[in-house]
Amino acid sequence: MRHVNIGPAHSHSFPERAAELLSDSQLRRNVRHATDVISVKRRKVVAELPEWQSLRKSGSEIRQHVLDHLDEYLVQFERNCRDAGGQVHWAKDEDEARQIIHQIVLASGTREVLKVKSMTTEEIGINRFLQAEGFQVYETDLAELILQLGIEEPSHLVVPALHKNREQVRQIFADKMNLPGIGDSPEDLTNAARAFLREKFLRVPVAISGANFLIAENGAVCIVESEGNGRMCLTLPRLLITLAGIEKVIPSFRDLEVFLQTLPRSATGERMNPYNSIWTGVHSGDGPSEFHVVLLDNGRSRILRDRVARQTLRCIRCGACQNACPVYRETGGHAYSSVYAGPIGAIFTPQLRGFQQTSTLPYASSLCGACYEVCPVSIDIPEVLLHLRSGIVKEQQKTLSGQLGTWNLGMKLASFAMRSPWRFLVALRVARVLQRWFLGRSGYIERLPFFLSGWTATRDLVPLAHQSFREWWAEHESGRQRP
Repeated sequence: MRHVNIGPAHSHSFPERAAELLSDSQLRRNVRHATDVISVKRRKVVAELPEWQSLRKSGSEIRQHVLDHLDEYLVQFERNCRDAGGQVHWAKDEDEARQIIHQIVLASGTREVLKVKSMTTEEIGINRFLQAEGFQVYETDLAELILQLGIEEPSHLVVPALHKNREQVRQIFADKMNLPGIGDSPEDLTNAARAFLREKFLRVPVAISGANFLIAENGAVCIVESEGNGRMCLTLPRLLITLAGIEKVIPSFRDLEVFLQTLPRSATGERMNPYNSIWTGVHSGDGPSEFHVVLLDNGRSRILRDRVARQTLRCIRCGACQNACPVYRETGGHAYSSVYAGPIGAIFTPQLRGFQQTSTLPYASSLCGACYEVCPVSIDIPEVLLHLRSGIVKEQQKTLSGQLGTWNLGMKLASFAMRSPWRFLVALRVARVLQRWFLGRSGYIERLPFFLSGWTATRDLVPLAHQSFREWWAEHESGRQRP
């Protein structure tokens, strides 16, 4: 698989990063509190809709239909967007997308850019790229502003700074905005952000946004948000650039009826988003006078070709799977070393970046299925996780070190034993004898040697029973009188 760089590079595997973050008790409390609050609100507003499962099914079918006919809908979107006065660019990867955006901004003559919250722009690292080229970039979403000032990466799709509490945010604002006396109430913090951003809204002539949906039938772009900063960026600048993954297209305006009900409920536990902005092309005297859409592939076409994994592209970025995931709730998003964290990141990132760098991510799951239960477009994340794990094993077995690795040899030995009833019985009896050497005073197996040590590093194992069910059954059947 081809390497695609998503955000900052990290050398640590998921287990290594998770081990570091598990020692941060404040971060764990912040993440658990935030995800608990959102999950409780979500359950309440979802329960209000008797037709929730029908909406979920409709959303899944719309997104799958788009993926089955993606080429047609993208061409339709491009044609209608251009007819409305917009300009459409195609980017095969992150390098091409950055260059397109750079040339558009450079031609505008400004050295400052406003940003609407967008995970896709994080994916291609546009902030760091433009800053390296001498541009000043201002995040306008409150959470993204917190992270930009604190020089951190997002840890959640919808609430990127949920790992920070109010006191930590207050300290960042005090240091970076030179406000030593600022309080930590929501009013104090939002007022400080508003004062910091307002003059930039009125002055900076270029804005970059993402897109929640691209509407094929009229070439429109839709963004949903909670603060109104996006609305400011979509109306005041004279130049607007929208970066969107090619999978974001939907067939018609009417399809929004489904997603504008399921997305806010799944994302933030709200019945509707406070701000739903939809714009089509350019209009004299109303909004930007120049509008560009950059359609980003960046590995998505490759994902589309995988019959099992392609359902990943149905994702509408609600973050519900993160809030429900027991692994994410303990580690937070930074353990995934990717813009896309949690269960969706565990399947999306390896498909974009390749297994060489991300081979541990598909294992960052207990396969409990909570992510699938809350997904508003019914992505079977556990199925994709198992599919990717199989792909990782196949890739490893292509190398000599992978074939001779202790894990691979152990799995082959287990497979050999389990394919025959009598071999399996012999293996059980041998294991019962050997386990005596590792039983602790508690009666549990507390420590195993060599490559088996991973099983007991964080848990004690119940020892094998002195008798298997088959042995018990044979013993009792032999003494039973038959008619």
